[in-house]
Amino acid sequence: MQPHVDSTELISEGRFLVSEKVHYTDAGGVKRSWEAVSRRKLPGTVPGSADAVFIVAKIVPDDELVLVRQFRPPAGKLMVEFPAGLIDPGETAQTTALRELYEETGFTGKVTKLFNGSYSSPGMTGESIILAVMEIDGAAYPDGFIPENHQEECENIEVFRVKNSELAEFITAMENAGCGIDSKLHTVLAFRQIGL
Repeated sequence: MQPHVDSTELISEGRFLVSEKVHYTDAGGVKRSWEAVSRRKLPGTVPGSADAVFIVAKIVPDDELVLVRQFRPPAGKLMVEFPAGLIDPGETAQTTALRELYEETGFTGKVTKLFNGSYSSPGMTGESIILAVMEIDGAAYPDGFIPENHQEECENIEVFRVKNSELAEFITAMENAGCGIDSKLHTVLAFRQIGL
């Protein structure tokens, strides 16, 4: 028997998130339930579409990555992350990536690849997120220049240009400073260490 969801029961609903009890049948035919959180779908959202994008933006030919640091209330600390953001109703993932990179970092670039939606914490949420790979022309931002960003009033985002070859050292320094690290960055480092 294939495990499957039978129904969902609303626990609570906020401005951005929905808490639900998911009732499902497992592979052995046993009825079970699971608590989960999901993104609240806004009017105009395409059913089944991804919720957000995260952006791996590389400055070429400088071989630098663009990273951000911001306070994340659920983690209770400053977090070092790739730029990211929610896909607004009517937007494509590509449009969101271009918009979010500009808003969060001030950089403009081009999307070179979009991956299918994937799940970063499927034991807790059904949020689907798309990886957008982007290139930024280093000639437009010479000598380590970081443009002014255009963040929302509630955001306080710091932007970093990190040499690809110095990513591990940068992450260690941020951890030593008490920052949390997005698991996607640790995944990049792990793949490098095992030669993938």
